[in-house]
Amino acid sequence: MDVQTYTSENRPYLPPHPAALAGSKAEISRLGSMGSDTQHQGQGLSNLAWSQSNDASNDFRSDFVTKPTLPMLEAIITTSLGDGDMDEDPTTNSFQDHVADLVGHEAALLVVSGTMGNQAALRAALGAPPHSILADHRAHNIILEGGGASSLCGALMKMVVPANGHHLTLDDVKKHGTTTESIYDCPTRVICLENTLWGTIMPLSDMRAISHWARAQNPPIHMHLDGARLWEAVAAGACTLREVGGCFDSIQLCFTKGLGAPIGSIITGSSAFIKRAKWSRKLLGGSTRASGVIAAPARVAIADVFLSGKLTAAQDKAKRASALWEQLGGKLQYPTETNMVWLDLEASGLSPDEFYLMARKFDLKIGEPIFGRLVFHYQITDNAFTRLCTFFRAVLKNSRSCTTCN
Repeated sequence: MDVQTYTSENRPYLPPHPAALAGSKAEISRLGSMGSDTQHQGQGLSNLAWSQSNDASNDFRSDFVTKPTLPMLEAIITTSLGDGDMDEDPTTNSFQDHVADLVGHEAALLVVSGTMGNQAALRAALGAPPHSILADHRAHNIILEGGGASSLCGALMKMVVPANGHHLTLDDVKKHGTTTESIYDCPTRVICLENTLWGTIMPLSDMRAISHWARAQNPPIHMHLDGARLWEAVAAGACTLREVGGCFDSIQLCFTKGLGAPIGSIITGSSAFIKRAKWSRKLLGGSTRASGVIAAPARVAIADVFLSGKLTAAQDKAKRASALWEQLGGKLQYPTETNMVWLDLEASGLSPDEFYLMARKFDLKIGEPIFGRLVFHYQITDNAFTRLCTFFRAVLKNSRSCTTCN
């Protein structure tokens, strides 16, 4: 099922735990009136952090800064509380089956983070050294996961620069992959792709071509996708979840990047693969007891953000902002294809100090953890977007009128 056909009207209902139904509404109201001292006694529900997203409304640093919503909190309050480590939680089990079905895989495994998801999947896919993992040189699991695959799996990370400057192709993989097994070789056992990568989309045709070649090798090369932001590629209309699922033996999907869940990622794959991944999760300390607390709000996030089209609206803001930046004479590092805008400050004649200092004057959160990047998410308000456009005009010292933000 893809985002175009799987809507809020026909999505499966996530059943709350029966014992929690009776008091759930009262419990939410009670939480809304709690306070640590008399000053906060009688605090209304509207003041709960879960009930509003003001803190994220002007935050362009990443799409993981979104705030969980009140429906997510309600899902936690009404969830089942079985042991996730022993597969005894019905909410988690149902959710894992649900996501596996979305991508067309046999099974899935809930984990606490995208990093854990990637590392558990890679460890499950690899046997004993010598072995290597081929990936784009900008890949998240190479530059932002603490060298996990090397330390946990003893794997050589083969970093490849795409010849086209945008994404890996089959020619890149054939050129840099190792399919021989002499005593001098470190054979490629996993091809790890990422979609989206830095906000750009890897075309479905290239994923299919690489997958076909990898599976034709002897032994077949495991195909893993870091799909932390695969939701964005699907929302942009580049592919469906099931089309991508057919290209990979394992996929990692994140629920906090863009979707706004408070915690969690998931790994999908065959039943045999997920059985191995459970060992990896256990080794990494990722087994959880009342795992429904993670699964329930994540399911709400998929339904209320991904399936409702909110990612598309955020991408539209990103493309409008990107167009304005270029119209005002600014330069980009990468094309804006989803929810990320990569500004080339140096080529635009701006110093980082000047840029970020002025951004603060417009009450915009921009900068760390990755400088030069603006990330749009569904909780960016129209008011913050307007201020961003005004800031662009001010920082580029260009007063030409533009209809992009109208």
